[in-house]
Amino acid sequence: MINIIKASASYDAIVIGSGITGGWAAKELCEKGLKTLLLERGRDIHHIKDYPTANLNPWDFEYRLNNTTQELTENPIRSRTSDESDRMFFASDVDHPYIQQKPFNWVRGYQVGGRSLIWGRQCYRLSDLDFEANIKEGISIDWPIRYKDISGWYDYVERFIGVSGKHENLPHLPDGCYQPPMELNCIEKHLASSIKKNEEHRLLTIARVANLTRGWNGRGPCQNRNLCTRGCPYGGYFSSNSATIPAAAATGNLTIRPFSIVREIIYDEKLERATGVRVIDMNTHEELEFNSRIIFVNASTINTAAILLNSKSSRFPNGMGNDSEQLGHNLMDHHSSSGASGVYDGYRDEYYKGRRPCGFLIPRFRNIGNGTQANFLRGYNFQGRGEREGWQERKDSLKGVGSKFKEQLTKPGQWSVWMGGWGECLPYFDNKIALSVNDKDKWGLPLVEVDFSFRENEHLMMEDIKQTGASMLEEAGFKGVNTFSYNTPGGSTVHEMGTARMGNDPKTSVLNKYNQMHAVKNLFVTDGSCMTSSACQNPSLTYMALTARACDYAVSEMKKGNL
Repeated sequence: MINIIKASASYDAIVIGSGITGGWAAKELCEKGLKTLLLERGRDIHHIKDYPTANLNPWDFEYRLNNTTQELTENPIRSRTSDESDRMFFASDVDHPYIQQKPFNWVRGYQVGGRSLIWGRQCYRLSDLDFEANIKEGISIDWPIRYKDISGWYDYVERFIGVSGKHENLPHLPDGCYQPPMELNCIEKHLASSIKKNEEHRLLTIARVANLTRGWNGRGPCQNRNLCTRGCPYGGYFSSNSATIPAAAATGNLTIRPFSIVREIIYDEKLERATGVRVIDMNTHEELEFNSRIIFVNASTINTAAILLNSKSSRFPNGMGNDSEQLGHNLMDHHSSSGASGVYDGYRDEYYKGRRPCGFLIPRFRNIGNGTQANFLRGYNFQGRGEREGWQERKDSLKGVGSKFKEQLTKPGQWSVWMGGWGECLPYFDNKIALSVNDKDKWGLPLVEVDFSFRENEHLMMEDIKQTGASMLEEAGFKGVNTFSYNTPGGSTVHEMGTARMGNDPKTSVLNKYNQMHAVKNLFVTDGSCMTSSACQNPSLTYMALTARACDYAVSEMKKGNL
């Protein structure tokens, strides 16, 4: 049973944040026997019970899934990625303001489960192509780990969460432990066949996703409704709410405290360790302290850095563990705003059943091996989908009125393919977050300032994505091929990384190879803030694997008496 506490207490472990890594930290620490307090700044969300829109139809909503002018005006970040059906899982811009030194879309989910309820569910492993890129190119600092250090933890995580996908035997995109893959439709198979025929080093495969194709650990399978961001009553996809938090609760070692905004981590200079956290109750503004032997910070990349920067003492006047002056810096986010689309005149007698919750993947093919090198560093992958045009795509191009017009709209249109490039962002020191000196939120905490921009390397990559995408579609016989660049700012891919990077040298990094703070040995950071580079793969699987690995190390050190 989960306890909701109302007073200060001591624990073996405190986990800050209940999203995709916080849930994993809570599960691992509880299963290893530690009495664990899980702190979440937002409200509590119970699996199934708190998914009120999961089974509603579009016509059940007052505005038919459209955002009102008021919502668009007051919450420009939230309304960009949500509507009436899932708005309850996205943080309000009004209640949670931040300062954009340059445009930056900071999408947040403040509730138990965090953004694990609304994530993209794509699961790809990093490889040594990614872990060795910094040192080989003289960019930033070297990762302190290689693929062999984490491969077993990828296995461990994939076997618990359930990932559907296909083995492709690519060294730079290692295979994992998969459920049967979802199926490509006919137009995607057509494009895959063309790419295989015309592009020797490229392939198109079904996405690897944490959507279940068969029942798994009491969850699923996925019902192919593609309504994941409303919360899934079938447990068809992995979230903290459906999997890790119930597993942690089942041990009897978990206490969850929602509505808990962490002001700072408390440091004892005599003991040279973190002794607890100071929390503000979101509703009452009451301040409480909780103590523990170890602390895991999993508040998500930007909030984690903000908490650490706000945790000042005479030992750490610029933020906890910030001896390297790297805390808050090297912020990264994938760019995904460039690509190509087209239509295909054929397969008119083919269709598909249900709404598959994923598309296809064309893994990275630039700057690999001894082939032709591009005019930029690193690479990108294509993510896209093929489908029949519906009434929404055709309503402006069809002619007519009345019943004949409606009849046309109810018939599927041509096959179309949309695909965008997900590209690596290099770690630039001056892409950063800081705490405002003058502006505070309603709880008296300094507002976060975000200063981020894509640079020449990312823009060169975006141009290549457009041209290469269009070329592959044209080679496959698509018509009306268009390239696009939405020019969306940083944060739009919702893959924030960096700000408390891992490294071997305490002079240039915040965390060591086990996600342990160099200067505070009983404090661990395992969310996206730990990343030393971004690669181009969706990163959540790597965060989860690093979290499980760090928990194993932390408990091992506790048993040895080192923590």
